[in-house]
Amino acid sequence: MMLRLSVAVLLLLPFALWCAYAQSPLVGITLVKNTTAKELGAYCLDGSLPAYQFSKGFGSGASNWLLHIEGGGWCNDVKSCLERATTRIGSSSYMTENVFSGILSNNQSLNPDFYNWNRVMLRYCDGASFAGNSMYQNGNSSLYFRGQKIWQAIISDLLPQGLAHAEKALLSGCSAGGLAVFLHCDNFSRFLPGSATVKCISDAGFFLRRVNVAKSEMIRTLYHDVVSLQGVEQNLNQNCTSSQIDPKQCFFPQYFLSYIKTPIFILNTAYDTWQFYNVLVPSSADPGGVWNSCKKNLTTCTDSQIQTLQDFRLDMLNATNSFYKSSTSGGMFINSCFAHCQTQHQETWFAANSPRMQNKTIAEAVGDWYFERNETKLIDCPYPCGSTCQY
Repeated sequence: MMLRLSVAVLLLLPFALWCAYAQSPLVGITLVKNTTAKELGAYCLDGSLPAYQFSKGFGSGASNWLLHIEGGGWCNDVKSCLERATTRIGSSSYMTENVFSGILSNNQSLNPDFYNWNRVMLRYCDGASFAGNSMYQNGNSSLYFRGQKIWQAIISDLLPQGLAHAEKALLSGCSAGGLAVFLHCDNFSRFLPGSATVKCISDAGFFLRRVNVAKSEMIRTLYHDVVSLQGVEQNLNQNCTSSQIDPKQCFFPQYFLSYIKTPIFILNTAYDTWQFYNVLVPSSADPGGVWNSCKKNLTTCTDSQIQTLQDFRLDMLNATNSFYKSSTSGGMFINSCFAHCQTQHQETWFAANSPRMQNKTIAEAVGDWYFERNETKLIDCPYPCGSTCQY
């Protein structure tokens, strides 16, 4: 998702937040060095150079680094990838500068723990959560499936700029970027000094393998096609792939979460709206539109529909239960809001009306976990619980 906010959205923000956004500087696009890209073979879908945005740290945060991976779904066939290659999530030619907010904000009052760190947005232009390594060519049509190489190229660009000497580091990401965090968390820690405090946070990246309301596993088919098309399998967790009958399902975090060694924080809503609309009740699974009203307004959901949503929540909790019980270094914030991505939006990250559990905002919970001020494993009660959610 882009962080750019329209004028209409700005006008709806509380006055204090509006002022903060108005004072935040635009962060420009930095293209990966051509020599680095050429050496690694790191290119966006259309063959353009991959890119990132970098806001330099200052003061006590000058030696600390926060890398945030942009989201934007996936492409699972040549047609959808060719279409994607003509957009900002398939080509750096269409990327524009924007304002950093939420976990990337440089405003201490809006982002108290990370505001003065070196903050980087890794722009997404491959369509496989920075994990592919393949290429398609047919006549005049070419597609570079080089997400893994893009990941390596951006890190290679940042290491000499200070990342190689980081004292503290946090890898974060939202949606498809949140999935990329799971995929790259351990690899990220290997780039950094052994003395550094390195942790990861995945926001809305815990995509469940689950049947939809029509009893079809469309999400499994989607991921299988993404992995096959873009050459992802070779870059999946080897402990996972060697233990599964179908190695491609190791694109789902629930199958390889237990193998991640670096401390990781799972931030997800139990009713993630992207998964609600696209995994649980995609339009193709509801041709009669029985769910249309419920999707638009939760108060119109039938008892049966609410029960289906509660079953989805339980599946989310069951998939993370072992992590919740056994991880001594991990953290969790599973709230009952209907939302998708909560770190990069100021109104959900840290604001007066942000979602809370045990009276802690998401920013406070993440900060407590990262700096070990408090153990943070919070799970909200079922909907309609969550009085601080903006349903």
